[in-house]
Amino acid sequence: MTSVVSSAARTIRIGSRKSQLALVQTYWVREQLQNSFPDINFEVHTMSTQGDKILDVALAKIGDKGLFTKELELGMINQEIDFAVHSLKDLPTNLPQGLTLAAITERENPADALVVHEKYKDKQIETLPEGAVIGTSSLRRLAQLRHQFPHFTFKDVRGNLNTRLAKLDAGEYDALILAAAGLQRLGMGDRVHQIIPKEISLHAVGQGALGIECRADDTDLISLLKAIEHPQTRDRCLAERAFLRDLEGGCQVPIGVNTEINEGNLTLTGVVASVDGQKLVKDTVTGAASNAEALGTELANRLRQQGAQEILNQIFAEIQRGS
Repeated sequence: MTSVVSSAARTIRIGSRKSQLALVQTYWVREQLQNSFPDINFEVHTMSTQGDKILDVALAKIGDKGLFTKELELGMINQEIDFAVHSLKDLPTNLPQGLTLAAITERENPADALVVHEKYKDKQIETLPEGAVIGTSSLRRLAQLRHQFPHFTFKDVRGNLNTRLAKLDAGEYDALILAAAGLQRLGMGDRVHQIIPKEISLHAVGQGALGIECRADDTDLISLLKAIEHPQTRDRCLAERAFLRDLEGGCQVPIGVNTEINEGNLTLTGVVASVDGQKLVKDTVTGAASNAEALGTELANRLRQQGAQEILNQIFAEIQRGS
């Protein structure tokens, strides 16, 4: 095919969700690329995804791993856009035929953050009172926090970030658990009351990083996109994604991770937990960062031997029953 990069028009079409956070992320990517390639025109095209449209149902019950990506992927396959910018945590680990993960950008803080109602400004998550109402739409957060704090009350929360924060401030919740990276990117870092320690809750696969997806045969565009890739973030996220993929877990299952790279060695910690928090398996592997995906597979096999697959099978069955 004729690459968009080498075409006479020198225009590349970027696909983005319409949400505020998605647009902030997409225009950041556009700015980085425009600075590196001033002779190319980068256009942003927005689309609404299924996950943006269905706001009254818990994500895990919708039953689709591509909730925030499918429409953008169809846009690439149909040649309507040339690449898409995703929050990497939303991008399924198995991509449609003909598409590829071309680049992963430098990661913001991947941790979860506690955001509290003003009456609890003097509390940390460990000192919130019994029965405190905690808002989260993530099974991963729910399972790990139920394991640590069975005395809390957990309540689903959907909507964009401003909507969630308004519900918190109105007193519908005592606290929310949100991604620190999203708050920071939207200029709301002051709402982060506490970064949740990894000992309490491991973050989502790919959280804090952006994934750039494009057509696999557009080699010129792939080479261009490598200009904004961050190698350490790529290695960390490839290990995390291999771990998730090998456990056959979608975006909406209680699987958490943490990765660190020191002197070329990558340490990957993973957890699988039951939704009620009663069962939890956790382990860590370390090896060369250059073998990132193999490390993810190794950790998945270890956790499977410790009972992770049985936990996941039960969760999948519950979701299918609509419970």
